[in-house]
Amino acid sequence: MYYLNMFFICSMLGYVMETFLKCFFFKSMNNGILFGPWIPIYGFGAIIIVFITDYVFKKSGLSRLNRVVKIIITVLLSVSILTFMEWSAGNLIELLLGKVFWDYSDLKYNFGHYIALEISLVWGVFILIFMYVLRPLIDKFIKKIPRFISYLVLVLFIIDCILTCFLV
Repeated sequence: MYYLNMFFICSMLGYVMETFLKCFFFKSMNNGILFGPWIPIYGFGAIIIVFITDYVFKKSGLSRLNRVVKIIITVLLSVSILTFMEWSAGNLIELLLGKVFWDYSDLKYNFGHYIALEISLVWGVFILIFMYVLRPLIDKFIKKIPRFISYLVLVLFIIDCILTCFLV
């Protein structure tokens, strides 16, 4: 249940953040393809960061590295994976739905129109905020979520995905 709840909480936090950005900074920004209050790429990103911080270092013997080196490795790995995910998701959405939900062509260091160095650097900042501010708070909150709430949110998410496939 931990990973499922982490996925949904971070997907919802991503939705809140993008809604805030849309309201105050980027009026033309599209904040998600689903109808519900979640953007799954943020949930997947959180799970990847949790995996890297919890398992990669412990299982590979890299846990002996000093804290600064671990942070650098975590951020570089996470930024690389999240940037690839963003590129893949953008291309997949365009291929399957025939729509473009974000376009970084106007940024100086863009690659295609789905990724840009400037955005990847922002991902790096978000990763640090997630690791050191949000994750400890989310971990405490997750322990208090009843199982039936997790299942209810999962069912709503699945319904949202099905509706999106048929209506978008």
